Amino acid sequence: MDGNGRWAKEKGFSRVIGHHEGAKRVKEIVKAAIESGVEAVTFFAFSTENWNRPKYEIRMLMRYLGNFLDKEIEQLSKDNIRFLVIGRPEPMPKYILEKIRKAQEKTQNNKALTMVLALNYGSRQEIVDAAKRFAENVLRGQVNANDLDIEGFNSYFYTANLPDPDLLIRTSGEMRLSNFLLWQLSYAELYFVKKYWPDFKRQDFQEAILEYQKRERRFGGVQRGINDDKENN
Repeated sequence: MDGNGRWAKEKGFSRVIGHHEGAKRVKEIVKAAIESGVEAVTFFAFSTENWNRPKYEIRMLMRYLGNFLDKEIEQLSKDNIRFLVIGRPEPMPKYILEKIRKAQEKTQNNKALTMVLALNYGSRQEIVDAAKRFAENVLRGQVNANDLDIEGFNSYFYTANLPDPDLLIRTSGEMRLSNFLLWQLSYAELYFVKKYWPDFKRQDFQEAILEYQKRERRFGGVQRGINDDKENN
């Protein structure tokens, strides 16, 4: 969800106003995801690097998050939406962690959509944490290092039991992954749009889905309709 600050600056507002507008788009895109039959949607809300931002901005981001958890979780529950957070708990404020715990418990059995917030998240750190957890289990004798495979390693990630993303959407015209779900995005389709996140509406989301549906996902295979046997005839 990139471009909140630049959107605000270009309009003469403070950066926190941009984050406030960006929060509104989350609710809109969640509804659009349900309408499109999406199983899970993950929003990159706050990275491990974002702690380097000005302290007042971080305080406001945490306040917006707390307000969202207070005001919107009840509606998410009514809409049959499961809420999850991925990322490291430290050094998140304790009151935020408690709100997250209650929200996850309240919505844990919902089925219509899984809404995930990547919060204090960094993909490289996630991979390191997964490797450490696996190594600890090896040292305890719970697993054999030689038995490790891709599916088994998946279970050590923050995203265990979640599907790998089919589509990554990044707003604001930036064309990079920025340390987001590097392992999980291995075969995802990438979609970059120039609009800032506060301007990314339901129609834009639907256009991204339509573009995704036009693409052919080969997962390392060949294009449909190409007969390799012709080369041997």
